[in-house]
Amino acid sequence: MNLNATLFAQLIVFFILAWVTMQFVWPPIVKALDERAQKIADGLAAADKAKTDLANAEKKAVDELKKARESAAELRAGAEKQGTQIVEEARAEAARIVSAAREAAEAEAGVAAQRAREALREQVATLAVAGAEKILRKEINAQAHADLLAQLKSEL
Repeated sequence: MNLNATLFAQLIVFFILAWVTMQFVWPPIVKALDERAQKIADGLAAADKAKTDLANAEKKAVDELKKARESAAELRAGAEKQGTQIVEEARAEAARIVSAAREAAEAEAGVAAQRAREALREQVATLAVAGAEKILRKEINAQAHADLLAQLKSEL
């Protein structure tokens, strides 16, 4: 019976130890394990969120880079257009200046031509008077008159 009493005493001590362990030791261990599991879960969630944020940031950076390239292309096109417009305006202004200079030169040439015509008229009038004097001094002869007129023509 000694075996039964020892076995029975060991069973009672085991149950008391199990009860004390379940009442005082087990809850802090379970609590610590739960807290650790929660920390791990939070860490994994934070890592997933960080991956998502990184992917979003990369996508946003690519979009911003694309927008910047488009903006630069628009600015470049605008600058080229403005440069072309300035060149065309300069060409138009140069053509206007050249045209004005030609008109001024033509006007000056016209004035010079008018002066030359007036001088020529004066010379023709002088020659006509001189020719008339020569004709009147000589006798009336058709052949002589024709010769004098031919000579006047050659002098003009």
